[in-house]
Amino acid sequence: MNKRLVILGAGESGIGAALLGVKHGLHVFVSDMGTIRNNFRKELEENNIEYEEGKHSEDIILNAETVVKSPGIPDSAPLIKKLKEKGIPVISEIEFAGRYAGGKKICVTGSNGKTTTTTLIKHILDEAGINAAMAGNVGVGFARQVASGIDPDWWVIELSSFQLDGMYDFKADIAVLLNITPDHLDRYNYDMQEYIASKFRITQNMSSEDKFVYCMDDKNITDYLNEHNITAYKIPFTLMGEVKEGAFLRNDEIVINYKNESMSFFAHELSLIGRHNIYNSMAAGIVSHVLKIRKKIIRDSLANFKGVEHRLENVASVRGIKFINDSKATNVNSVWYALECMESPVIWIAGGTDKGNDYSELEDIVRKKVKVLICLGKDNSKLVDHFKNIVPDIIETKSMKDAVRSAYLVGKKGDVVLLSPACASFDLFNNYEHRGQIFKEYVRRL
Repeated sequence: MNKRLVILGAGESGIGAALLGVKHGLHVFVSDMGTIRNNFRKELEENNIEYEEGKHSEDIILNAETVVKSPGIPDSAPLIKKLKEKGIPVISEIEFAGRYAGGKKICVTGSNGKTTTTTLIKHILDEAGINAAMAGNVGVGFARQVASGIDPDWWVIELSSFQLDGMYDFKADIAVLLNITPDHLDRYNYDMQEYIASKFRITQNMSSEDKFVYCMDDKNITDYLNEHNITAYKIPFTLMGEVKEGAFLRNDEIVINYKNESMSFFAHELSLIGRHNIYNSMAAGIVSHVLKIRKKIIRDSLANFKGVEHRLENVASVRGIKFINDSKATNVNSVWYALECMESPVIWIAGGTDKGNDYSELEDIVRKKVKVLICLGKDNSKLVDHFKNIVPDIIETKSMKDAVRSAYLVGKKGDVVLLSPACASFDLFNNYEHRGQIFKEYVRRL
């Protein structure tokens, strides 16, 4: 009898897992509580995969041998609790795909900078002529690519904490942990230690032969390392001093030392602006240096990298007002980094679905940089209450059209309009990409 694989959630990761399961002879059933998108439904039907939408049939689901869960479904959901009570393994699409994937794995996580760093590492590997594929929380799903027969020498995989939570036997050959700041705390019982432990799952199953690249300026990371034994070979990066092995900043020069091999490049030559992108470039540089990529290729790649859509993306200048799309900034720390990069007066568009944000850490930088706050969301009360005595002018809007128009009307030549929401997008948009696309659309209509 074919093993029964149940997949909860028919998004990109779920459909990819279904295709991979069918390829390996499993009996696959896909269940989605919402409505399945037409293109995904078509794929299920073309591949004769059983599915349901608008409900979860517990008699079928609780009869599974393995369940692959969408990262959007919390462990606290009643159905997930029932599965775990029955001892049925509930895993992530990454864990499932990892069982069938060849090649070595570079895995990147952190509260901020994951997509930029993952894409940057892939860019350097491409420039070096290394056969690499990018997967995970960015681009085409991991399972879908494995199902299609892609077999690179290296996978570069962006991992969210939700994906890591469902990973057990999966192992990274090189793991990168960029930072840990409060995010998604609503999924972790508002307990920061739970969230930190989730991020450190990226190091599980690693041996002393494997490499763990991490930011030693992040107290949450260093405190955890002081209290827990990580088997992997540790390589830090820092802006706070010099290290014998790892990456550090000396004046404008970024130096990377690894196994008595040294290389350096200048921070001002990086294509990406801002202090956070020095960290991202250090992490990518260490990974590339460990892989023995030629120094000139690493330097050139860091200088010509084009950046990531929806992350500090220049959209247009209209009447001397610059519009920047930072829709991917879904937490407070991302916004802090974005504001830190700004050298002109900022009209800040923020708001959406609050994830338990503490805005107090933004107070100083907002006071210094922001002239107008435009709130964009169904419920703006928390933002308004927090910043009403900090920002001289606050405007409330309920649509992107109004937010962009309001920003344009209050803006003056030399100002920057920054969409950097600090919140999830689900109150008004499908996801942060949709929010960023709509922002760009209305900017271009001005």
